[in-house]
Amino acid sequence: MATCWSCQKSYDVPDLVTRESECPHCAAYLRCCRGCQFYDPSAHNQCREPQAELVSDKEVANTCDYFRLAEEPTAAGGTPRKSKKDLDNLFKD
Repeated sequence: MATCWSCQKSYDVPDLVTRESECPHCAAYLRCCRGCQFYDPSAHNQCREPQAELVSDKEVANTCDYFRLAEEPTAAGGTPRKSKKDLDNLFKD
Protein backbone atom coordinates (compact mmCIF):
# COMPACT_ATOMS: atom_id res chain seq x y z
CA MET A 1 0.00 0.00 0.00
CA ALA A 2 1.05 3.54 -0.74
CA THR A 3 -0.53 6.97 -0.32
CA CYS A 4 -1.16 9.26 -3.28
CA TRP A 5 0.78 12.53 -3.16
CA SER A 6 -2.21 14.38 -4.62
CA CYS A 7 -5.39 13.08 -2.96
CA GLN A 8 -3.78 11.45 0.12
CA LYS A 9 -5.78 8.23 -0.42
CA SER A 10 -4.21 4.77 -0.12
CA TYR A 11 -3.87 2.49 -3.12
CA ASP A 12 -2.34 -0.88 -3.96
CA VAL A 13 1.08 -0.43 -5.54
CA PRO A 14 1.20 -1.80 -9.09
CA ASP A 15 3.88 -4.38 -9.90
CA LEU A 16 5.49 -1.89 -12.26
CA VAL A 17 5.11 1.88 -11.96
CA THR A 18 5.32 3.21 -15.51
CA ARG A 19 5.08 6.70 -16.92
CA GLU A 20 1.38 6.06 -17.58
CA SER A 21 0.57 4.80 -14.04
CA GLU A 22 -2.08 6.89 -12.32
CA CYS A 23 -3.74 7.03 -8.91
CA PRO A 24 -6.96 4.98 -9.07
CA HIS A 25 -8.78 7.69 -7.08
CA CYS A 26 -7.72 11.01 -8.63
CA ALA A 27 -5.75 10.04 -11.77
CA ALA A 28 -2.61 11.90 -10.62
CA TYR A 29 0.59 10.52 -12.12
CA LEU A 30 2.40 8.11 -9.81
CA ARG A 31 5.77 8.31 -11.61
CA CYS A 32 6.45 11.99 -11.04
CA CYS A 33 8.72 13.95 -8.73
CA ARG A 34 5.95 14.51 -6.16
CA GLY A 35 5.49 10.72 -5.91
CA CYS A 36 9.19 9.94 -5.50
CA GLN A 37 11.01 9.19 -2.24
CA PHE A 38 13.74 11.68 -3.26
CA TYR A 39 11.32 14.62 -3.59
CA ASP A 40 12.15 17.32 -1.05
CA PRO A 41 10.93 20.92 -1.49
CA SER A 42 13.83 22.22 0.60
CA ALA A 43 16.55 20.50 -1.47
CA HIS A 44 18.35 21.84 -4.55
CA ASN A 45 16.03 21.27 -7.55
CA GLN A 46 13.59 19.88 -4.94
CA CYS A 47 15.36 16.50 -5.16
CA ARG A 48 17.68 14.72 -2.71
CA GLU A 49 19.27 12.68 -5.53
CA PRO A 50 22.25 14.84 -6.56
CA GLN A 51 22.67 13.25 -10.00
CA ALA A 52 19.06 13.67 -11.11
CA GLU A 53 18.38 16.15 -13.88
CA LEU A 54 16.11 19.11 -13.26
CA VAL A 55 12.43 18.43 -13.89
CA SER A 56 10.50 21.69 -14.06
CA ASP A 57 6.98 20.34 -13.46
CA LYS A 58 7.08 18.07 -10.42
CA GLU A 59 3.51 16.80 -10.92
CA VAL A 60 3.85 15.50 -14.50
CA ALA A 61 4.97 11.97 -15.38
CA ASN A 62 8.66 11.68 -16.20
CA THR A 63 11.34 9.10 -16.95
CA CYS A 64 13.88 9.96 -14.26
CA ASP A 65 16.34 7.08 -13.81
CA TYR A 66 16.46 7.67 -10.06
CA PHE A 67 12.70 7.47 -9.43
CA ARG A 68 11.69 5.41 -6.38
CA LEU A 69 8.01 5.31 -5.45
CA ALA A 70 7.40 6.94 -2.07
CA GLU A 71 5.01 5.03 0.17
CA GLU A 72 4.23 8.23 2.10
CA PRO A 73 4.07 11.54 0.24
CA THR A 74 6.31 14.38 1.37
CA ALA A 75 4.76 17.38 3.08
CA ALA A 76 5.59 20.94 2.05
CA GLY A 77 8.50 21.17 4.48
CA GLY A 78 10.14 17.98 3.25
CA THR A 79 9.01 15.89 6.21
CA PRO A 80 6.88 12.79 5.62
CA ARG A 81 3.29 13.28 6.77
CA LYS A 82 3.47 10.20 9.00
CA SER A 83 6.23 11.85 11.04
CA LYS A 84 4.09 14.93 11.61
CA LYS A 85 1.25 12.73 12.85
CA ASP A 86 3.68 10.97 15.19
CA LEU A 87 4.85 14.32 16.60
CA ASP A 88 1.28 15.56 17.00
CA ASN A 89 0.43 12.40 18.93
CA LEU A 90 3.53 12.75 21.08
CA PHE A 91 2.57 16.27 22.22
CA LYS A 92 -1.14 15.66 22.75
CA ASP A 93 -2.57 16.81 26.05
